[in-house]
Amino acid sequence: MSNYVEKMSVQYHNFSQGADPLIDSWPLMQTPTPILTISGLYLLFVLWIGPRWMEHRKPIELRRTLIVYNAAQVIISTAFCLTPFFTGLFGQYMSMSCGEPMTGISKELQLSVWNGAWMYLLLKIIELLDTVFFVLRKKQNQVSFLHVYHHTIMVLFTWFYLKYIPGTQAAFIGVLNSFVHIFMYTYYLLAALGPQSPKEKKLWDQKYLFWKRHLTTLQLLQFGIMLCYFVLINSMQCQVPRALTYFFVSNITIFLFLFINFYRQAYRKRPATVKAD
Repeated sequence: MSNYVEKMSVQYHNFSQGADPLIDSWPLMQTPTPILTISGLYLLFVLWIGPRWMEHRKPIELRRTLIVYNAAQVIISTAFCLTPFFTGLFGQYMSMSCGEPMTGISKELQLSVWNGAWMYLLLKIIELLDTVFFVLRKKQNQVSFLHVYHHTIMVLFTWFYLKYIPGTQAAFIGVLNSFVHIFMYTYYLLAALGPQSPKEKKLWDQKYLFWKRHLTTLQLLQFGIMLCYFVLINSMQCQVPRALTYFFVSNITIFLFLFINFYRQAYRKRPATVKAD
């Protein structure tokens, strides 16, 4: 029994040691317990506690909260897109031949990437509020498997990436995702700014939110670009960790399948019934 406990203790210690002691010292990064707890509480609330708590209650009015939240998301996503141009990361990508790993990057740039990944992790945690708002507004139909899976996996992956394989290659994925989020949260912001009455809301949607279908197309294009990116860096013999590649490719494929299925159901079969959030 003591040998078993000792082995488990060693395995936990090894699991708690990440790629760099500096990253391990940051909040949420020492062990996986906090991020797993956050993810578990999120799933418990949006799938079970929240719907039951709201079952006999009226939807909570969150218009002002949503306006501030979505506007902040647009600003933050824009900042993530612009950051590579000010840190030198964009130039590093443009000059990367990938014959060898990116060992030539400066410690300053490496630290910038790590800090950016940690802030991106915080952003992914904050984005869990998207689902919480759906539940509190009694829009449980929006809490789909695609939505919940996407939010949960992004939090977990960002943590594991930063903890164990914080290279520069995946930074492109975060920037691309932030670019798409600029348009997504702009859409949500315009929806929150719109009128509340059904008749006025319909006119508002026709005037400002007619491009929702194109937003889904942009998300599909995002996943296509991600797949091409990983094919490219592997064909250039970039030394990307296999675990990172397999995880990205498998999940991007799953996202593509789920988004294509959503697109077909929402826009090809019943285009007249699709409503803005």
